[in-house]
Amino acid sequence: MAEKPFTVLDLLDMELPGHNSLNLECIGGRKGLSKCITVPDINRPGLALSGFYECFAFSRVQLFGLEEAAFLKKLQSEKNYESLDKLFTYDIPCIVFTHDLYPDKDFLQRAENAHIAILKTSLDSTEFSIRALRVLSNIFAPKKTMHGVLVEVYGVGLLITGHSGVGKSECALELVERGHRLVADDIVEIRCVNGNSVLGQGANAFISHHMEIRGLGIINIAQLYGVGSIREQKEIQLVIKLSEWDDSKVYDRVGNKQEMTDILGVKVPVIEVPVKPGRNVPIIIEAAAMNERLKYKGLDSAKDFNQNILKWIESGEAQTAYYGSDDSY
Repeated sequence: MAEKPFTVLDLLDMELPGHNSLNLECIGGRKGLSKCITVPDINRPGLALSGFYECFAFSRVQLFGLEEAAFLKKLQSEKNYESLDKLFTYDIPCIVFTHDLYPDKDFLQRAENAHIAILKTSLDSTEFSIRALRVLSNIFAPKKTMHGVLVEVYGVGLLITGHSGVGKSECALELVERGHRLVADDIVEIRCVNGNSVLGQGANAFISHHMEIRGLGIINIAQLYGVGSIREQKEIQLVIKLSEWDDSKVYDRVGNKQEMTDILGVKVPVIEVPVKPGRNVPIIIEAAAMNERLKYKGLDSAKDFNQNILKWIESGEAQTAYYGSDDSY
């Protein structure tokens, strides 16, 4: 569910880029613009117009395409208003006509009386459905905020986490200096999309590309390094956990045990990188990003290393190297 009620007016007023624009216009039932949309889905009410209301998904946005509009005209020409009257007894959030179709005055009057907003779009039914489902899925996607820095390194979305003062922002700044891109600093808003991927972006669009560097203050990454150094959102594919070096702790030196963390029900790989003077953490993070890309291509360095070691032992070369070629058994 969305954090706050999402109304028909919110859908109508959304400023979306050209390839996502819904091209919506309100043509009637303006009293219904305050109604809430509670389901991220749409419904084509063909069966309902024919009189079958047993499984009518009235809580969804109702879509009238060419077929529904033609059937509506048929009902009106036959003066068969029974199913149409019943349609407006349901608490429908809104009705959308595609192909720039325009219902008659009688339909609009019914909508006005029922306080149901009537919208129209120039898009065809298929294209509108694709765009509307994408928009609604993003709006109603599960969300949370996390403390960290989200960057894109070699095309991989990295969420850098760690306690305050460990050097997350300084590390991200070095990565931007090396040609990578910043998505968000300090507070990252995360959404689960399609149940199998998590997208991160700045919690506040006005300050997401600003960065706080202790001793320096607030800097604007886009102004300092250009618009090519930022992006609006990115899928989180790897979590880098920065921690202070602990001499008593045994760190993974081979990498054959992949740890995972749960973010909104999605398992994301996590790597702990200990920080201490002399370690070039940005280079380590770059290597981690490239190694993650190799895993996507089916190449796992740690597994390949283990397999090569086993082959070396089985070949007998390991015993020869250890005992020497002249030793007898």
